[in-house]
Amino acid sequence: MITGLDHVVVLTSDIAAASAAYEALFARAPAWRNSGDGADRVLFTLDNTTLELMAPRGDDDAAQRVRSALVTQGEGLASLCFRTSDIARTHRRLERLTLKPEPVAEVESRDETSGATLSWKRTRAATDATRGVRMFFLERAQERPLSVRTTPASITAMDHVVVSTADSERAAALYGARLGLDMALDRSHPEWGRLMFFRCGDLVVEVTHRPGKENKAETDAPDRLRGICWRVTDIDATRARLVAAGVSEIRTGRKPGTRVMTVRNGTCGVPTLLVQPSQGKPD
Repeated sequence: MITGLDHVVVLTSDIAAASAAYEALFARAPAWRNSGDGADRVLFTLDNTTLELMAPRGDDDAAQRVRSALVTQGEGLASLCFRTSDIARTHRRLERLTLKPEPVAEVESRDETSGATLSWKRTRAATDATRGVRMFFLERAQERPLSVRTTPASITAMDHVVVSTADSERAAALYGARLGLDMALDRSHPEWGRLMFFRCGDLVVEVTHRPGKENKAETDAPDRLRGICWRVTDIDATRARLVAAGVSEIRTGRKPGTRVMTVRNGTCGVPTLLVQPSQGKPD
């Protein structure tokens, strides 16, 4: 049903500042700019997925919904958008899984710079059925253009997106059994809790559950989108490029052979890590 993570949406109140911040982080130029349906959008398309920045525009109902979301959750990660090769089949499966999908809609977007157009078909699952995480599913008619690299030591791709949960068993059932993602790792530890990796194309949806005293109110709490980890090929060169932004010292990752660092600011409130996978080579 799901072939990959098509894109993630990050809400922001200032599209120009957010676009400049991510251009500096990624060392890649925006690939697409579009306005409509109550929002301004800027897209950065990396090697395996896209980050979409969204800010409210105008005063119509759609714009007010974006503003309401900003008031409720603040800037940061807002939704996951999975890719599928057959939206009609996906919609039928979502219905059978009681994920209550909206009717399939046909969408078109025009880039403000080039005038090029993209089209896709999309549905959205009910948020109460996906444990509080907004999830969209789409079938694209064309590939998006890639973001052009502006300097060396750029970000290459997404490594994983993090979802925190208060009920690990229900989360495992959602991402594994119902959405059909392949569970690549399921590990528990008394100090840091339970960690599950679900393969989603060329990246991972990481679901985390922290240990603590549990009661029904806590286990019924909604899941939350918590952060993103991006891949780099040379973490020392990337750190040198970002040092003015304020980052943590490079450290050894939990996965053998990896090195990671934390980006302290310029991410629109998204907790952000960079990782150099094992056997990485300079950009």
